[in-house]
Amino acid sequence: MQIDVGTVVKMKKKHPCGCDTFRISRIGMDFKLICTGCGREVMIPRKSAEKSIKKIIDNNGEKNV
Repeated sequence: MQIDVGTVVKMKKKHPCGCDTFRISRIGMDFKLICTGCGREVMIPRKSAEKSIKKIIDNNGEKNV
């Protein structure tokens, strides 16, 4: 899975604000995700983040994972 900082991803579950797209701001043992709807930051373990990513949204379009 090719994920870089700044990539926008669509997750399987929605954030409590109702948005399901997040921008990745940090990659390591944990992923730091910023909700594109409300701007809240969420940190989740890498393994569960990779499982819950539904699509990688690029500036050029969408790619299925």
